[in-house]
Amino acid sequence: MTADIIIYNGTLITFDPDQPQAQALAIASGRITAIGDDAMVKGLADDATRMIDAKGGTVLPGFIDSHVHLFGGSVELSQLSLYGVHGLDEMRDKILPYAAENPDDALIFCVMADYGILGTGKTLTRQDLDTILPDRPLAMFAPDHHTVWANTAALEAAGLLQGGTVDAGSQIVMGDDGLASGELLEPGAYGPILSMTRHAGREMMGLTTGKDPVPPATKDQREMDKDAIEAGLKHCAAQGITSLHLMDGNIYQLELLSELETEGRLLCRCEVPFHMKGTDPIERMTQDAPEMRARFQGDKVRCNHVKMFIDGVIESGTALMLRPYPGDLGKDGNKGDEVFTQDHFVASAIEADRLGFQIAVHAIGDAAVRRTIDAYEAAQKANGVRDSRHRIEHLEVMHPDDIPRLAELGIVASIQPGHAPRGHIFPPSAVGQYLHDDQIAGAYAWQDIRNTGAKVVFSTDWPVIQVDVMDTIKAAIAPLDLGPKWRDQTQSLNDTLASYTRDNAWVEFNEDRKGKLKAGMLADVAILSHDLTTLAPEKITDAKAVVTICDGQVTYSAS
Repeated sequence: MTADIIIYNGTLITFDPDQPQAQALAIASGRITAIGDDAMVKGLADDATRMIDAKGGTVLPGFIDSHVHLFGGSVELSQLSLYGVHGLDEMRDKILPYAAENPDDALIFCVMADYGILGTGKTLTRQDLDTILPDRPLAMFAPDHHTVWANTAALEAAGLLQGGTVDAGSQIVMGDDGLASGELLEPGAYGPILSMTRHAGREMMGLTTGKDPVPPATKDQREMDKDAIEAGLKHCAAQGITSLHLMDGNIYQLELLSELETEGRLLCRCEVPFHMKGTDPIERMTQDAPEMRARFQGDKVRCNHVKMFIDGVIESGTALMLRPYPGDLGKDGNKGDEVFTQDHFVASAIEADRLGFQIAVHAIGDAAVRRTIDAYEAAQKANGVRDSRHRIEHLEVMHPDDIPRLAELGIVASIQPGHAPRGHIFPPSAVGQYLHDDQIAGAYAWQDIRNTGAKVVFSTDWPVIQVDVMDTIKAAIAPLDLGPKWRDQTQSLNDTLASYTRDNAWVEFNEDRKGKLKAGMLADVAILSHDLTTLAPEKITDAKAVVTICDGQVTYSAS
């Protein structure tokens, strides 16, 4: 068969055990048709074939980011980032010009505001933000998207200044004056703030409610939302990404993605979940999830998993722990916040498993991870053991006794190396101060988990951190040395690349269709600027994607 595209002069990492390395590959009609040396593959060209010289760079299956929030990340590309900003003066220098440039915004909304933006132990208040922008609503997201800080004007506009009723696991923090302090913990508290963003919170509804906009988005709003998502897809393609597993979902997002596919604007394959909230009755999943799955089963847009949150995050003291946090976070015996009661969570896991869904659960604290493992074990006992490939997202702190249980129960560890304090992205001292010393042994235990035989997959959780693939690879293969309390969890380059490609294809039940460079597989391919095996681990970010191919079509080219 004559090739549509030939990639030659490459250093191929195929993940095909029968042919682990090669120089060239051919693509036709959206499939890989041949793998081999340059001479053999070039013989499949004709005058119409597009020839791509890899110039010795690594060629591998397209990267699959298996944990992203695409809509939110796409929208945040145009919002003001406070990453690396410290103190009110620096905040003011960034925020005031941005506010002046956007006079029509109902809310000046910033992202990537670090928990320690005012310094260790200091929490932003509405009064702090009032000193920056007293006359317009101003709010900002923490990087993990579990906390929003808002000024007085924003709290008033959202109807939160006097407090209010919120979902379990969420909190409007109140000040000594009887009014909201400005700190809003979890979606049930900050949802009204998001409703004032340019996209009226539609970008986060798959996360905050899992339901569709009410009233429905207008035609103009749908087009605006699609344009934002397309920009995000282009950004992902520029990293060598060809597939995404979304970790928030609703029918609205699936419809937008399907429309983008019809219009030829969908640059990555997208898995979108049914989002089950702790406040939802089991009947909602029983009635709605199968219909959502049946409606969206394409090659590029698919619903096949249920997403649940069982806890929050460490930095805000909302991750569920087996014992109270140290220091101020643990005052009054705080062990974190339940998003689900355990009985309801177990029942939800059993029902999702009974319906044949894969389950993905956000669980960060050691108690949350244990509860999730227990729920998956209960599902096996209730429904029988099957090839479910249920996932735990993040598992940042585990009790050492629970680590072997992942492999024993066939649970997948879905890890984001860039989240760790050793990952070069967040302050290295940030998380350790919120853990007891003996908890550190089970914190970010990547290699310990891998050594048990459990499946490990890698991702970013964009926009919690940037979706840039090479930054995550560096976090895994060249982590910071945090001292003797922290066990070395350095990952090998081969394991890291496999967890970002082959194993992410496996975790979505597509190991026979993608994740390898092999004749007959889908033509999802990334070409990098360097041979990764020749770069020192700390220099791995010198490499960039130069060409990305999804479904046999070039979705990104650096030249």
